[in-house]
Amino acid sequence: MRIDFISLFPDAFTSYLDESIVKRARKNKLISFRCINPRDFTRDPHHTVDGTPYGGGPGMVLKIEPIWKAVQHACKGTKKKRRIILFSLRGKKFTQETARRLSKYDQLVLICGRYEGVDERVAEAIADEEISIGDFVLSGGELPALVFSEAVMRHIPGVLGKKESLEEIKGSYPVYTRPPVFEITKKKKKKKLKVPDVLLGGNHKYIDEWRRQYGKKGE
Repeated sequence: MRIDFISLFPDAFTSYLDESIVKRARKNKLISFRCINPRDFTRDPHHTVDGTPYGGGPGMVLKIEPIWKAVQHACKGTKKKRRIILFSLRGKKFTQETARRLSKYDQLVLICGRYEGVDERVAEAIADEEISIGDFVLSGGELPALVFSEAVMRHIPGVLGKKESLEEIKGSYPVYTRPPVFEITKKKKKKKLKVPDVLLGGNHKYIDEWRRQYGKKGE
């Protein structure tokens, strides 16, 4: 899969995409990334990408033309099965099912908004769908794009190494490691934090049952 980020701040992605699971997936050629800056597709000396909103109001709005050209550049020369995503508060709530669905595509083009928003014609005519990662406001679409990308690529075979590592398969249950007992002092009171006995007993049938119970609580 290839993911193209359409963003005014391409450096925002650099560090995260070169760490841990993402770095390994790139090295193994399971996924690749490109950052495309709409400023590179402007025609004026100041590389202007925004303008005042029609009808008045605060802030500036990202123009449709540089975004359209950036998306065209991302799609140029490929006949991949692709999906163009715009991150928006008005978008459909991002879920694990959405991540699984979009992991089937060969290319995802992610449009990251900024300032007071993006010209609505981008949502109407350029993006295939709008997605929101939650009911809260951020300064731009870069962080949502990174969250989205990791959630999607975890469903690509080989990225995690083991299919069982997916949370939806192993269940959302508590996990522990050594030591079996750890003591803390909180509000001047000592408290021993213990690993549940069932996990220390070695009976995998009981362990699986215990984990399934926690999975049902999250349903």
